[in-house]
Amino acid sequence: MIIDRYTKWAIGRRPGKYQSVRQDLLSARTGLTIEQYLTYCVLFSVTFGVVLGIIGYLIAMMLFLPELHFNIFNIFGTAIPDLTIPQTTLPETTQRIIIGVVFFIASTLIIYQLALRYPKMMKDNRAVRINMTLHNGVSYMYAMRRGGAEIYPIFKSLSENADIYGEVAYECRQVVRDTEYFGHDVVNAIRNLSLTTPSEKMKDFLEDLVSIIESGGNVGNFLGSRVRVYQDDALFQQKQFLSTLQLVAESYVTLFVAGPLFLIIIMVVVGLMGTTSLVQMSAVIYGLIPIGSLIFIIFVDMISLHTDEVRRVTRRVVLREYRDIEVVKQEGDEGLFSLLYRNDRWKKFREFVRHPLAWFMDDVNRTFYVTVPLMICYLVFVYLAVPQYPDFELYLNVIDDHLIIATLIVMVPFAVLFELWRRKVRGIEESIPEFLSRLSGINRVGLTMARAIAVLEKTNLGMISYEIHRIKRDLDWGGLFSDALVRFEHRVQTAAIARNVTLITKANEMTGDIAEILSIAANDARMYETLKRERLAEMIIYIIVIYLAFGVFLFVVVVLDWNFLSILRDMATGGGLESVPSSMMSIAQGDTLTAISRLLFHACLISAVFSGLIAGQMGEGSVKAGVKHAVIMLAITLIVYNLAF
Repeated sequence: MIIDRYTKWAIGRRPGKYQSVRQDLLSARTGLTIEQYLTYCVLFSVTFGVVLGIIGYLIAMMLFLPELHFNIFNIFGTAIPDLTIPQTTLPETTQRIIIGVVFFIASTLIIYQLALRYPKMMKDNRAVRINMTLHNGVSYMYAMRRGGAEIYPIFKSLSENADIYGEVAYECRQVVRDTEYFGHDVVNAIRNLSLTTPSEKMKDFLEDLVSIIESGGNVGNFLGSRVRVYQDDALFQQKQFLSTLQLVAESYVTLFVAGPLFLIIIMVVVGLMGTTSLVQMSAVIYGLIPIGSLIFIIFVDMISLHTDEVRRVTRRVVLREYRDIEVVKQEGDEGLFSLLYRNDRWKKFREFVRHPLAWFMDDVNRTFYVTVPLMICYLVFVYLAVPQYPDFELYLNVIDDHLIIATLIVMVPFAVLFELWRRKVRGIEESIPEFLSRLSGINRVGLTMARAIAVLEKTNLGMISYEIHRIKRDLDWGGLFSDALVRFEHRVQTAAIARNVTLITKANEMTGDIAEILSIAANDARMYETLKRERLAEMIIYIIVIYLAFGVFLFVVVVLDWNFLSILRDMATGGGLESVPSSMMSIAQGDTLTAISRLLFHACLISAVFSGLIAGQMGEGSVKAGVKHAVIMLAITLIVYNLAF
């Protein structure tokens, strides 16, 4: 194929450039060769180039293109033979084709160059995530090493917990792959990983680990010392991340709150000159604000460490019979068994009827099962109740409020239940460091974990005390300590608790003396809580700034609509247009005033939604946490507009 020939020619022409791309693909763990990736880059860039070329041609059809004339002038005054050169006119179709070709070539080249740099972006993103979670992975390795595990089982066990330890566990899978499938010994596999990992910190750790193994040093002491070093590094990187968030917050307020407001005012003023700019205002309101805000949300999500969502694969074994007990079937028991099975089927329904709020809080997304049908019913009712006005602008103005109410029907229950769940989890996580510290102290005096839980049940540790009681009840019923902790993790479902539970259960499986491991886990949990408080303390200022900026946005738009557009509208309806300057006649007539007023209202609504989501993303690290801010701003916009107009 032509693309295959191009990739071979490009790689052979500039091997140094594409060698760096190959290394980035390897470090990003894309699973693609450089030839495959170049093929995808060419296909992707050409496809989008064709699409953008067609868009450029269509834009050229919508614009007025003047006729282009070409003449040759003898600007140097040289003696040349007299030639009659006819004046050439370039047709509009040819001009449009040229514009489309320019769009195609420019967009193809730009997208191709961006695609070549995308693997490096993925590599750098993975490096940040590895650096932020490396201390957790090393803590897990230290726990296993204290229990006597060898190096390869440590790497294999860590690679099996990728849902908890993220990118560090994915890197350990390379060691398992090289050892099991390629026949390398574990030292060479670790050395190969150090050559391809995107994180310089992990590269240094692996090189030092290889040196310790080859020199016969104490691997356990090495891992224990590195845990504390990497915890301090993670604290420093988190502070750098907070500085980046501050810059992002200031940029967002400047570019996508104050900036659009400034553009909207200019466009309305330009409309006073006699040239209304509804298309440009629509592009700013429906295009610039949402797209720019989404870019900011995605950017913050890319540089953030996800700490709220953990998914653990659970294997459930259903025991139909006991191995050492013979099952005897007697006549007349069929009804009892059917009653038992029917009881099990209705058990969840009875639990939902008894505690419906708990069922929704287990998974907040379940609120959509109720709110989305309610929203649809409300919209159907509005559609049937509101008359079909012949004036489309009037019809939009009538149903705008109902659309906002329908949106709030979906968002309000989600925001309330998510906030209740967050407060519950926050209370439990704040008690985790003290819980682990006391557990470590009790284990140091020689008590088992079951006895330690029995002792801690009698103390008051805040919101986690109820969960300690449930763990103690599981142990009283004959459950294992590890299984009780895993069930506790499933009830709470946060990454911080998942990491601590995984670390403790693995350490408890390896050895009974886990006081040092519990101490490290307590320090890690304490650091995690400190970082959360620092983030909230730093970002609360910018959340307030976002609220103030949105308030200014809403105030300026309402004043503009109230003190200017409303006056023109009253003059138009009262027949006072003869006193309006001629430059303002076009904006004062027809449906232009209504359309501008509607655009200003929608600008406030769109700004409310995305400002709220950005506030939650920056302040609490989750877009879901921003739903409550979006609800508050939407409600303020709806109330202010209904009171003002």
